[in-house]
Amino acid sequence: MKLLIKKGHLLDPAEKIDGQFDLLLVDGLVAEIKPDLEEKADRIIKADGFLITPGLIDLHTHLREPGDEQKETIESGGRAAARGGFTTICCMPNTRPVNDRSEITREIIDRARKNSPVRVLPIASVSRGEQGQELSPMAELALAGAAGFSDDGQPITNSALMKKAMEIAAQLGLPLIDHCEEKNLTRNGVINEGRVSRLLKLGGIPAAAEEIMVARDIILAKDFGWPVHLAHLSSRGSVDLLGWAKAEGVPVTAEVTPHHLLLTEEVLLTGNPDAKVNPPLRTEEDVKSLRQALETGLIDIIATDHAPHTEEEKKVGLEKAPFGINGLETALPSLLDLLVKKEGFPLVRLIEALTAGPAKLLTLKSGGRIKKGQLADLTIIDLEGKTTISRESMASKSHNTPFLGATFTGSIVMTFASGLPVYQNKNYDKTLIT
Repeated sequence: MKLLIKKGHLLDPAEKIDGQFDLLLVDGLVAEIKPDLEEKADRIIKADGFLITPGLIDLHTHLREPGDEQKETIESGGRAAARGGFTTICCMPNTRPVNDRSEITREIIDRARKNSPVRVLPIASVSRGEQGQELSPMAELALAGAAGFSDDGQPITNSALMKKAMEIAAQLGLPLIDHCEEKNLTRNGVINEGRVSRLLKLGGIPAAAEEIMVARDIILAKDFGWPVHLAHLSSRGSVDLLGWAKAEGVPVTAEVTPHHLLLTEEVLLTGNPDAKVNPPLRTEEDVKSLRQALETGLIDIIATDHAPHTEEEKKVGLEKAPFGINGLETALPSLLDLLVKKEGFPLVRLIEALTAGPAKLLTLKSGGRIKKGQLADLTIIDLEGKTTISRESMASKSHNTPFLGATFTGSIVMTFASGLPVYQNKNYDKTLIT
């Protein structure tokens, strides 16, 4: 099948493309990239005035299947990803059962092939049952198709176990992603420890709980030379430690979520449990530090930490509700509006952190770039389009986002996975495709 995309503005940081080009897709691959193509095609897409980027990649997604399908499934999460412009998502292992056995990894891959419109890469657990006591069979999990390892949701407090896991992951050439939290400092914590937690008389989660484990991971990586990736950083202190580590040549990478870039603890003054997340939303000072670190490339990746929960779970109130924010469908529109349009954040750096950054960490052979001969994973974006976040518009089974009801400037027009249109925004005229 031939598909021709005409006169879109291509922005690909990995390939250093920034200008108007035509794209020819043939049988799922990028066949030609030229300023003007006159080719016969089965379908022509008029992309005048739209931005075309590599398909977005989410390093950090919770799909809940198997075990909690009432919150999300591989199918619904995949559709939510496509609506959000993502063509590859990495699903975390804290399912029921935990993805700590090769048969579970293979089952997730098989279900995703059958049910998800986008590519799903399973992240397997570091330790059996995410208990932090015994390593999972990491080599077997890698052979089964695991794209990396994490005990996300749980810290690996045993430093000897962490050291061994880092060594094995390095030998396998796969990323080890750590949830940095010193649990002894976060027990009974609900939100960031500070002014707002005192006003609401709620247990606080101090930034030190994250920073202690960030420092531990950096020291292990420095002393033994094995890479580590730090998940969802939230504090200025963590950024300072990361800056020191990279200046010293330590093999460490890091991610930040859209909600930690856009929101502070102040939004919790309303008591909205949909803004309860771990690590918690912190202060304006922390947000500024995270933004600066992302802009300079100190923080490598934006990851959603998409964590769907049912309305029943969240409506019990701020103190008792589970941690987690639904993020796949809100990530790009909110960042384009609140960070790029309103704060002047460089668009090219935003796209890089959502495409080339995660592709590099995952060492993807195809993905994160628009290149002749590679899979045609593409996102078409209208920078001036409007996106309203509502229960009715969302593909996810859950709607636990503090952005519910918001309207953003910036919308996903179409998403292509392996050359196939997996999402088309119904708000755009059908003459987009001829």
